[in-house]
Amino acid sequence: MSDEQATQQPGLSLVLPEQRPQRIYLLPVNQRPFMPGLVQPVLFKPDLWQPTVERVSQTPHHTLGLVYTGDRPPEDVGPDDFPEYGCLVRVHNAASESGMLQLVAQGLARFRITGWLSRKPPYLVEVEYPEAEEEDSDSVKAYALAIINTIKELLPLNPLYNEGLKLYLQNFSPREPSPLTDFAAALTTASGAELQGVLETVPLLKRMEKVLVLLKKELEVARLQNSINDQVNEKVSAQQRQFFLREQLKIIQKELGLAKDDRTADAEEFQARVADLTLPDAVAKRFDEELKKLSVLETGSPEYAVTRNYLDWLTQVPWGKLSTDNLDLHHARNVLEAHHAGLADIKDRIIEFLAVGAMRGEMRGAIILLVGPPGVGKTSIGRAIAESLNRRFYRLSLGGMRDEAEIKGHRRTYIGAMPGKLVQALKEAGTSNPVIMLDEIDKLGQSFQGDPASALLEVLDPEQNQQFLDHYLDLRVDLSHTLFICTANTLDSIPGPLLDRMEIIRLGGYITAEKVDIARKHLWPRALERAGVKPSRLKISDSALREVIEGYAREAGVRNLEKQLNRIVRKAVVQLLDGRRSLSVTGNNLAEFLGKPYFRPEKLQRGVGVVTGLAWTSLGGATLAVEASRVHNHGRGFRQTGQLGDVMRESSEIAYSFVSSHIEQYGADKDWFREAFVHLHVPEGATPKDGPSAGVTMATALISLARNQRLPRKLAMTGELTLTGQVLPVGGIREKVIAARRVGLRELVLPEANRRDYDELPDYLREKMTVHFASHYDDVFNTVFG
Repeated sequence: MSDEQATQQPGLSLVLPEQRPQRIYLLPVNQRPFMPGLVQPVLFKPDLWQPTVERVSQTPHHTLGLVYTGDRPPEDVGPDDFPEYGCLVRVHNAASESGMLQLVAQGLARFRITGWLSRKPPYLVEVEYPEAEEEDSDSVKAYALAIINTIKELLPLNPLYNEGLKLYLQNFSPREPSPLTDFAAALTTASGAELQGVLETVPLLKRMEKVLVLLKKELEVARLQNSINDQVNEKVSAQQRQFFLREQLKIIQKELGLAKDDRTADAEEFQARVADLTLPDAVAKRFDEELKKLSVLETGSPEYAVTRNYLDWLTQVPWGKLSTDNLDLHHARNVLEAHHAGLADIKDRIIEFLAVGAMRGEMRGAIILLVGPPGVGKTSIGRAIAESLNRRFYRLSLGGMRDEAEIKGHRRTYIGAMPGKLVQALKEAGTSNPVIMLDEIDKLGQSFQGDPASALLEVLDPEQNQQFLDHYLDLRVDLSHTLFICTANTLDSIPGPLLDRMEIIRLGGYITAEKVDIARKHLWPRALERAGVKPSRLKISDSALREVIEGYAREAGVRNLEKQLNRIVRKAVVQLLDGRRSLSVTGNNLAEFLGKPYFRPEKLQRGVGVVTGLAWTSLGGATLAVEASRVHNHGRGFRQTGQLGDVMRESSEIAYSFVSSHIEQYGADKDWFREAFVHLHVPEGATPKDGPSAGVTMATALISLARNQRLPRKLAMTGELTLTGQVLPVGGIREKVIAARRVGLRELVLPEANRRDYDELPDYLREKMTVHFASHYDDVFNTVFG
């Protein structure tokens, strides 16, 4: 090619040496170096580099140098940041575009800066153009073929390589190895530093070696990316294919009448549910209205989901669906006996309720409240009643419930609205007459969200619950066929209006003989079964059971007794796994399993001014010693200790006033209280005590102190005392009698008004007991000191 031909073809990048200017202006680029052979636009900020472009446009050659300055913005670099090598480019079509200065640059050749003529923008430098020396033509050819073949392999993997190759072939011959090498480097996605290294490598073979490595790396990345794309496209295509096939199948099934859309399927499902139910008129009307609304709503709309959820709940309530009651009293008694040992009077009360239902032909309107200490079997009694009636059982714990919406449901306009627990119970039971146990009704809470105890008034009133209104359904639900059984530990925290709607049955706890029977028949076999131990390998004697009850589990219920038996089984299992064939737990080796007893045998305190009283607690009955002592004779006074509550402190003051005003009548010096400072103490001062039932006990202790005479025999007493000496009735007679029997007391003084309560106790509690009834304190005095 002649020099004249080269000047007529401005597209060639390798211009003749005399056409390459020795002084050029510089522009910095920061994304990647500009390589010879490239033709592409370059953007600059006009406020800083516009003067440079104007100077270049005034030159005859229209060329400038593009130099890679790293990742720093071009406006932040100075002459010291420019590398030695750059790329000479010819500028075409300089124009402003979207606030930026755009140049179409054509890479011509690499240059090396030899000197700076202007170190401030516009930068002007002197340059030279290093040429590669001729090298082994065979090696160059081999490298060139390797580069071309690698580019061919890249072309099918990324269509962008096709565009770049077309631009290159428009300006260069593929037989020229140097521009081919520079173009191949620019074709890759190598980093700016790697490309700058290629630009600064003048020897051809060394440069071709670097570029070939970059191409091979690019080929591996492209293949990996293509493989990932194929996998993703395969999954997406499979999903799209399945989606289209499903849609086609739906259409085909719909045309053939084999399938229906979601709206029709939902409507038919709801209609099938109500076919077996007896809907009240109001419910049937609402069902038709909501079903009609469902038929016109779009399946994707939020209102459709709300309506569908409402119909789902409405059709799962067992409207008019009743189970058949088993009203055989003999069967009911057998079930109660199988579930519980003892509690004969409680079982009789329950049989009475069932008998009324048997006479009427159905059980309805009964609201039973089981009151007693923890662990006496209140919940299991409810299960036994449900089993005896052949009804479904549902237990609802009310402990800590503070939101009345839990009872009456939420309005369905709220997000996440649901019916109340009672409607949920009916749904789960599947009948309109289950046995619903409202557990821990004495532990209901109150908050700004409402009072659930007040919400229960409608539920537990037999005159109202046949029209119970659930806020979610907004329909009347008949709860009159449901048998409600409530449980509580105490009655103090239950509101009066709610308590008035329930029939109270008290469970006072178990005596030792009953606990032994329960442990032998129920607790011990259950503990062995849970541990997987055969009864023949581990046995326990009745004496050991009795000692466990007296020394480790003295509370009214049997829950702690079961825990202690489980401890025995666990420790025994360790020994059985160590090689023991069998074990027997007796009173002699019980301490090896449970350690020393927690409770010592109670010794009744006796002496002047010491009297044993009877108390009731939420955990059962207990004996209560009252001690009175004269501190000195230097002035009249009265002091009480023992962490007494306000009511009990008032009882002590009433007893002191009554005794001091009638002391001569009861055989003591009339002036005894005039100078005596008396101290009244109730032991176990760390335990809070309250209640009026220790009035007669305190008065007797004060008389014993004033008479300087201890009680002639062992006995205990309870009763409220008035200022006129009247003995008023107290509660918890059953628990107090059990507490007296536990410590071996067989003689009691009770208020006359509690005679009925005592007479109702079962025979085994009254056996060998001597009870004196008092209506006035004179009766108490005559019994104790007469």
